[in-house]
Amino acid sequence: MAKASTRKTPAKKTPAAKPATSGAMQDEDFILHSLQEEFEKNKRYKASDEELLHFYEQMLLIRRFEERAGQLYGLGLIGGFCHLYIGQEAVAIGLQSALDGDKDSVITGYRDHGHMLAYGIDPKVIMAELTGREAGISKGKGGSMHMFSTEHKFYGGHGIVGAQVALGGGLAFAHKYNEDGGLCLAYFGDGAANQGQVYETFNMAALWNLPIVFVVEDNQYAMGTASKRSSAETRFHRRGTAFRIPGMEVNGMDVLEVRAAAEVAFKHVREGNGPVLMECNTYRYRGHSMSDPAKYRTREEVQEQREQHDPIEGLKKTLIEKGKSEDDLKAIDKAIRAQVAESADFAENSPEPAPSELYTDVLVGEY
Repeated sequence: MAKASTRKTPAKKTPAAKPATSGAMQDEDFILHSLQEEFEKNKRYKASDEELLHFYEQMLLIRRFEERAGQLYGLGLIGGFCHLYIGQEAVAIGLQSALDGDKDSVITGYRDHGHMLAYGIDPKVIMAELTGREAGISKGKGGSMHMFSTEHKFYGGHGIVGAQVALGGGLAFAHKYNEDGGLCLAYFGDGAANQGQVYETFNMAALWNLPIVFVVEDNQYAMGTASKRSSAETRFHRRGTAFRIPGMEVNGMDVLEVRAAAEVAFKHVREGNGPVLMECNTYRYRGHSMSDPAKYRTREEVQEQREQHDPIEGLKKTLIEKGKSEDDLKAIDKAIRAQVAESADFAENSPEPAPSELYTDVLVGEY
């Protein structure tokens, strides 16, 4: 008969209490949704009449530019991939209108034309880049996906999904290290939100208290899969909670709401409180790229978004309520169409880079 074991089960140890985290995190009442509460107090930016008109002109420029880019792609004048920003204009304009152009930096993924236009960069050099011309902002070497301008502190345009987030963390680190007072605005999409490097960057940004605003442009379909089919948590602004990064949820189809959110987020960061994660809920009317037929959604869904939520039409109604006539707005549209046509003509008539350009800008001169 087997003897009963006389071995004693060791007593279960109680984990030692974790030390308090530094700074504001020691406060047990620290509330991660405090920025949302602040934002909810005044969700629409009180723009002057001049600002309203400027926002309208900028969004319309992006819309007309992207429509023309789509035409040029169809004609074979733009090669490779081409990702249009049509429908998402309010995000870039609302956020970047609140930046300090002398200090702040911007980085994004490959749907980047709109962000460059929002910066006030000449449409001619952007269109020339799209068509691979020497006059392009990246000398025709970047094309649609790799826009870049150190002069404007615009650091891409990146083709690797989510890679720009980690690089944005580096830009924010540089702002802090150099004590230049700037912040980094790092855009990524709902598809990139599932990349591991995004969360590594969240962790480091929170640990080092970096001046960065992470912006999820949630256009709902990533490369072609609805968020609810690919993401366990579709409320992307909550994803910073594990890193104690406050989140904000914003209607990305309303430029005045986006600008109001920018005011709250940028103030928080500039005061030395560390990173913010902002989710801008928006919608792209075209496919992920020009080669995407977008069969994963219905025409009725897209039409409903255009008719009920279009950011340009929404601001147009506000302008009309403030006394602008239909004729005034038609004249603006006509002038912008002419500007875009001029940029397309400039691009088509610009020379391609010389073969010798293959060997330039490959390596930096100094490290």
